[in-house]
Parts: sequence; C-alpha cells; structure tokens
Amino acid sequence: MITVNLFSEKKGEINKFLSNFYNTDIGLRDNLKWQKKYDNPIEIADIVGTYIDNIDDYFLNMWISLDKGIYIHVTEINANDIIKYLYERFPY
Repeated sequence: MITVNLFSEKKGEINKFLSNFYNTDIGLRDNLKWQKKYDNPIEIADIVGTYIDNIDDYFLNMWISLDKGIYIHVTEINANDIIKYLYERFPY
C-alpha cells in the first residue's frame, strides 16, 4: 500500500495545506502528523506536486512510502524524479 505522510512542528500547518489541497476544511486543527493510504500510486503525484509548488508557504515535511518499510523524504531536489518514477513504475 502506498502512503503519504505529512509532519509539522507547527500546529495548524497540516490542516492549512490539506484544506487548500482538497479545497475544503479538513478539521485537523492541532494535528502534527497525517497519513493517507492510496490504492493507486499515481494519485500521489498530485499531492507531491502541490506540496513542492507551495513548499515555501508551509512548515511541513512530506515522506512517501512506495514499498513496505521504505520511506522517501520528498524535497525540491527529488520531487520531479519521484513523479517521473511513479509513472514509469506504475504505468496504469
């Protein structure tokens, strides 16, 4: 199962980011971590791209897991390669 994990040391940051991403209030006021599991790995390309496009607006860290027990820190340096890899590895 593919997962996206968000972490923040600032209360309200995850709610702010996800509420903007989903265009609705998520209601995670004080949460400092968030995880979502995806059945279709290609679906995470949108949230990864949005995270990187707005990285300067939020105090967040994003980690993804494509394989059990292996986590990748999403950064400005590797985000494009991660998105390309998703489409190469999961071409459906």
